[in-house]
Amino acid sequence: MTRFEDLDCWKASRKLAKAIFQICENGALAKDWDTRSQLKRAAVSIMNNIAEGHGRFSDADTVRFLDMAKASGNEVKSMLYLLEDVGYCTLENLSDLHKLSDDAVNLTGGYLRYINNRRNK
Repeated sequence: MTRFEDLDCWKASRKLAKAIFQICENGALAKDWDTRSQLKRAAVSIMNNIAEGHGRFSDADTVRFLDMAKASGNEVKSMLYLLEDVGYCTLENLSDLHKLSDDAVNLTGGYLRYINNRRNK
């Protein structure tokens, strides 16, 4: 693959980021600047780290950025539980966001395994 836009993990993280940005415009979350900002930054971090890692010339650098992308995905997931706890989102919206975040994290993990396997051959 030559373009990060072709990576399934990047596509999934883009969908997640879009959904996060949309949910942040509604209800009490729209008024909570700190939580909204942190959530948006974590979601954007996933897709940007995948893109940046894909553009690196060494597998070690790629792995480092994919690790950061996965960590940001876990941060988003953690924050989704907070949104549930404080009642910022409906359970239906949260279920959709959890699925999108799981997809992004799992696909990123798959790409990470692929890179690591290629490195170890």
